[in-house]
Amino acid sequence: MAETASGATTSVLRTPAELVDRIRRDVARNALRARNGIRVVTGAGRPETGLTPKDTVWEQGSATMWRYRSDRVTQGPPLLIVFSLVSQSYILDLVPGNSFVEHLRDDGFDVFLVDWGTAGERESRNGLEDYAERLIPEVLDRVCDLTGSPDVALVGYCFGGLLTLMAAAADPELPLASLTTIATPVDFTDAGVLTDALGSGDLSVDEALDEEGNVPPHVLLQYFRLMKPTAELAQYANILDRLLDDDKVAAHQLMTGWATDHVPFPGRTARQVVDLLVGDNSLLEDTFRLDGRPVSLRDIRVPYLNVVAARDHIVPPASARPALDLVGSEDKQELLLDAGHIGLAVGRKAHQVTIPQISEFLRARSRPVEETR
Repeated sequence: MAETASGATTSVLRTPAELVDRIRRDVARNALRARNGIRVVTGAGRPETGLTPKDTVWEQGSATMWRYRSDRVTQGPPLLIVFSLVSQSYILDLVPGNSFVEHLRDDGFDVFLVDWGTAGERESRNGLEDYAERLIPEVLDRVCDLTGSPDVALVGYCFGGLLTLMAAAADPELPLASLTTIATPVDFTDAGVLTDALGSGDLSVDEALDEEGNVPPHVLLQYFRLMKPTAELAQYANILDRLLDDDKVAAHQLMTGWATDHVPFPGRTARQVVDLLVGDNSLLEDTFRLDGRPVSLRDIRVPYLNVVAARDHIVPPASARPALDLVGSEDKQELLLDAGHIGLAVGRKAHQVTIPQISEFLRARSRPVEETR
């Protein structure tokens, strides 16, 4: 080491061989940075997702329900996850070792998941009542038929959580053993950019619809960008420091890829969300109606767990936390975690904290299953 005039130290290469080795290392590092930089920009080499083995057990229109294969189901009742309408469900089955459904399956649950698919012209006519009063009851019955179980543990993620709340409230006789909602908004007093745009009249659902009658993905993506306008710049700034780490580059590709991978939002449902949920805040005010019939979250009586992310900018805690008071169940809990919207289901903290605590809630209300499949 040698000392410069300023007092800093620099390494001294003593032999030509050391100089050649340094040049080789620098060339290799720059080549790796260049390769991974191209991967980030182009999306090339993005890891495959949704690899947990599964079977399709129900389909209707664009919607699909999968059953994840397991040879050691030890916990009953079966577990049904209802995903959101606006994004891709593979976030819950990202990659082996970082998969929400894989974790729960390995905990002994018989796991099913409803993916609503890509909405087309047929789905544009679907309203909240179609999901809450027709499709969710139908898939619950299908799960019961396939497993022989009299009831199901229902889990709703984000907007899927809203649909499960509505379904459970609309028919208290549904075969539910418990209900869990994850990052689910119920108070639309302040939904950030969305509330501001609607309140000022700047946003019209009808003006945003595509030729099939749905809200197109680019509109949804722009909304999420407005909610956190510097997020994309921050992502690229952070990845510049990680281009020498293949694993970190792969993780970056997966998360940013999913965050921009939206699907069309059914037009009729979008209008209802604007009118009933945002405009009237009807869930919070207990004035919500499905197909003209009053539906109250107070009528939900099954054990209930509400999972909330403290750093969620998509569904802020102020929007999600009131669900605990609105739901009528006596057995109810809140799980408030120091995480963001996606961090509830993906990443080290999700697998160390969130998923184990959800599993613990379900296990405490489960029964042993002797038969395996």
